[in-house]
Amino acid sequence: MKYGRTLATAGCGLLVAVATLSGCGLKSGSPLVDDVVPGSIGQGLPLKGASLIVTSKNFSEQIILGSMIGLAFKAAGADVLDRTNIQGSIGAREAIKSGEADAMYEYTGTAWITYLGHDKPITDPLAQWRAVRDEDVKNGVTWLPPSSLDNTYTLAINQANNAKYHLKTLSDVAALSNSDPSAVTVCVENEFASRDDGLLGMEKAYGMHIPASNIRKMDAGIVYTQVAKGTCLLGEAFTTDGRIKAMNLDTMADNKHFFPNYNAAPELNSKAFHKYPAIAGLLDPISKRLTTQIAQQLNALVDVDGQDPHDVAKDWLIQEGFIKEG
Repeated sequence: MKYGRTLATAGCGLLVAVATLSGCGLKSGSPLVDDVVPGSIGQGLPLKGASLIVTSKNFSEQIILGSMIGLAFKAAGADVLDRTNIQGSIGAREAIKSGEADAMYEYTGTAWITYLGHDKPITDPLAQWRAVRDEDVKNGVTWLPPSSLDNTYTLAINQANNAKYHLKTLSDVAALSNSDPSAVTVCVENEFASRDDGLLGMEKAYGMHIPASNIRKMDAGIVYTQVAKGTCLLGEAFTTDGRIKAMNLDTMADNKHFFPNYNAAPELNSKAFHKYPAIAGLLDPISKRLTTQIAQQLNALVDVDGQDPHDVAKDWLIQEGFIKEG
């Protein structure tokens, strides 16, 4: 994903003591103090004696994923410094490149378009990951295999409205916009509305004709509630957002693959990975288990229920058997 999204303000508000400092963005970070031991990963403590730094961007999903990496490293014997919740994509990315941090989850589409400067996404998710992996070697960055968690763009609709229009794909939306232009109103945040790789590009790719008066611009944080209320027929949404499930929204399939794939994959400082190649054996099983649906569930625990993102990550790793309480 390229733009910002929900901050984990609820989680930061609930954090205590040392964890609060790390979770709310101090540059120095803080040691991970969780008492965790190996479950299905980390047997034999392959990172014993290692000192590693984890990071993330500053929204709920990123903090959850960054915490997963830190807890996996900790269970495998490492001392871990938590530098999650860095503002903006560039800050976390530069920390990985420079070695100020060793590991994070990043999105393949963000790397391909934003960091590596390509204009067009690669339709096949695995091919896009391979392209990112191969091109990013020169930057001192190593990519491990991706998850199927795809945090990309979609349009959401409430179920009452969709019972009337039966929309499943963005092509269905285009067809409705042409047959009944007044019916299609959209709620979007300002940046998405004005970008060629946002609403403008989507309309062109699908042949949509949405009158300017039917495009309602607003803060990203309230788009979901406005769609749920029916203020707009459709609204900009992220596929992994927990509010999709919590508000019983339907989402449109991007059947022409206009939007890039934003599959989450571990992005590592190459020097750290070459020193500790056992990291792959820790993170690959976690990535294989992560899906878009699981991300929706975990994000909802933070953004809807107000749980702490670090606790959400820890509970899920224990539930899945990857680690255990010490």
